[in-house]
Amino acid sequence: MYRTARSTQFVSLTAAALLAACGGESKVKLVTPDSLAPTVATASDTGTKESTSNVTTKPESQVVSLPEAESVYREKKYVEASEMFAAFADQHPSNPWGFYMLGLSSWKAGNLDQAEGAFVKANELDPKHVKTLLNLTRVHLDQGRPKDALGTVMMAMKLDSTSGEVYRLMGRVRSSLNEPNEAIAAYRVALLRDPMDVWSMNNLGLIMIQQGKNEEALGPLARAVQLDSTVAVFQNNLGIALEHTGRFALATEAYKAALAIDGGYTKAKLSLGRVEGRKEDLSLPPVELVTLAENFDREIRGVQMGGPIPKN
Repeated sequence: MYRTARSTQFVSLTAAALLAACGGESKVKLVTPDSLAPTVATASDTGTKESTSNVTTKPESQVVSLPEAESVYREKKYVEASEMFAAFADQHPSNPWGFYMLGLSSWKAGNLDQAEGAFVKANELDPKHVKTLLNLTRVHLDQGRPKDALGTVMMAMKLDSTSGEVYRLMGRVRSSLNEPNEAIAAYRVALLRDPMDVWSMNNLGLIMIQQGKNEEALGPLARAVQLDSTVAVFQNNLGIALEHTGRFALATEAYKAALAIDGGYTKAKLSLGRVEGRKEDLSLPPVELVTLAENFDREIRGVQMGGPIPKN
């Protein structure tokens, strides 16, 4: 929490709200808290804008309380929340928390320019707040500015080189810069920091698919699904890897699982129609997804094959 003169009266934002704001890699149908696109990742850079040039504020006479704005944010009314945080930031220009929350709500509302300006200002007020730099990196990625994103994630890494989230985001940045080997290395470090990081597993598997290493992709994707079977993207990407290795029956199951989670998942629908009922090559060796997931977990944790897996 920021140490400002008014900070003690602004602690109403709960831990759950903070996690929702910063933890994952998704926001309102944009590329996911640090996921890549469901199938093929896509990665004009402009200079960093002046810190307040993109921040829209309301007249100072419209007094806004921080708890009120936070309540609207928790209700996922991001446009309204961004207006309220803009007013708060205008009334409290030395408080970095107001600009940080303005950045988050603007980003989730799809106003990337305003989000950028707010995060830049929050960073000026508190240069050591890692979350500000990470979310500014995400905004740069959504703006199609991976070089700027690299600069901000490097700043975050200098502040905290032990964070798995920093390395996961570095993986996204390197992938956007078309540096797959560097991206894979970053995701592996992220998993060393946190062996339960399902988004790093998903993104790692996705890069392997893009490189045509579909057999290798099965391990991390199977482990991601094993840890969290409720994410449609994980199920879909596992289906892609299975399909590309000729395991059409298992791919069908994965695509159906994705659609059971999200019935409007167009890519999963198309993929299911493509593989359902296709005959497999009987010479293919069978795969056990549970075994592949456990072997990948052993690999990440540095456990020898056949040995016990440490308790989570």
